Amino acid sequence: MKNILEYLEKTEQQYPSHTALDDGKLVFTWRELANLSRQMGTAFAQKTEHGKPIIIFLEKSAVTLAAMFGAVYAGCFYVVVDPSQPIQRIQGILNVLEPGLIVANDKTGELLVQMDYKGNTCQLNDAMKEPADRQMLQKIRKESQDTDILYGIFTSGSTGTPKGIIVSHRAAIDFITHFVRTFRFTVHDRIGNQAPFDFDVSVKDIYTSMFTGAELVIIPKEMFSTPPVLLDYLCKKEVTALIWAVSALSLVAALKGLDYKVPLSVKKILFSGEVMPVKQLRIWQAALPCAEFINLYGPTEITCNCTYYRVKKMLLDGEKIPIGRAFPGRIVFLMDECGKEIASPGKVGEICVSGESLSEGYYHNPEETKERFISCSKNGDGSGRYYKTGDLGFYGKCGELYFSGRKDFQIKHMGHRIELEEIEHAMEQIVGLERGLCVLDEKRNRLVAFYLGDISKEQIQEKIKEKLPAYMIPHKLVKTDLMPLNKNGKTDREYFRQKLR
Repeated sequence: MKNILEYLEKTEQQYPSHTALDDGKLVFTWRELANLSRQMGTAFAQKTEHGKPIIIFLEKSAVTLAAMFGAVYAGCFYVVVDPSQPIQRIQGILNVLEPGLIVANDKTGELLVQMDYKGNTCQLNDAMKEPADRQMLQKIRKESQDTDILYGIFTSGSTGTPKGIIVSHRAAIDFITHFVRTFRFTVHDRIGNQAPFDFDVSVKDIYTSMFTGAELVIIPKEMFSTPPVLLDYLCKKEVTALIWAVSALSLVAALKGLDYKVPLSVKKILFSGEVMPVKQLRIWQAALPCAEFINLYGPTEITCNCTYYRVKKMLLDGEKIPIGRAFPGRIVFLMDECGKEIASPGKVGEICVSGESLSEGYYHNPEETKERFISCSKNGDGSGRYYKTGDLGFYGKCGELYFSGRKDFQIKHMGHRIELEEIEHAMEQIVGLERGLCVLDEKRNRLVAFYLGDISKEQIQEKIKEKLPAYMIPHKLVKTDLMPLNKNGKTDREYFRQKLR
């Protein structure tokens, strides 16, 4: 198959009356979801050109997903833009994309007016009423290629301008095919969607559901601030699989949500986005001893994930969770600062990825695409590409790959090169400390650590001295009541940097 919609239509034919999607307010069967998507696709195709980006300017819901698929039916690619973002960032995304169409409702339409947007728009309610023109949609499909762009996801850029990562149909199809087979997802699963639709963790939820016929249960984001409500919801919906950001799982564990109720229907928990604190993982493992726990690694630029590790036991404080082995179709390797491949255990290098499912690069940004996506001759014919992740890693004695921090989280302090995540790892081993985050106060040239937990600063200082050399001991400890997440579901480091200014 060359177009992702072929999988939607196959599932529609196999399971027309099965529940496809439940967002807590609306429930769609596969036939209803496909029909609504075709209606929206017809409306969008009449308003824009083939191959153009369509912005889905809506909050996450069942109808939003139908609009995403509608963009694909129109022969375009979708970019979901969260309307809760600052207007300045939204404007930056619009400037990069130059979209062919923006899909909005009454609420987000008002934001477009505030931004003085003069481009092409389509009201969601109007698109939902448009009769499907199957003949037109079929003509669009015949012109499609597997190299067509399926979606774009924006991440932060080092220059302050958001970067749009674009992924083709073929890249998504290849990855999800391996993902479904590797973790044995079936039509009987109910996938509890935590991630926003503009974050690539949701790609696994959405397309695993489409490929298998599994039910996608959209969890309202406000539930994550009240773990008992969240756990009641997981139990009520009989969710079987969680493909979540580490921060979401850690939040539930740290706030003792599993002391209230355990979602016994959950059989698979796959986590990614940050290093999973061993302490929080053990809480989930103790609550769900029969569940499978899988550590996933990979940046958006390589289509979701490139490695995985099945957690085989409860790890002890101080142990690191490997990021494991490459998915089929991927080649993952380490490169040193001189551009030479690293094979020996223990030596840290930059994680690089080649093979299937690399993204097409950064939209309207050829310079950065060329810098991060490197042409190579690893396949012997000079036609290969690999992506430099900016992440550091090393091989363990048994050959497993371990994550060792970001290049841009690496600082030089007191003459030493320091990984901030190594300090955080040491903090999170301390009993009574739930989460830790360390930043460099550049103005005062000192390390500052923020922490969540019922423990005194004096106790932390005493314990951390047992784990780290003097030059890595934070100069200041600050207790906090929350560890806010950024829009990608990761701990918001910029929030804590701002507190130092």
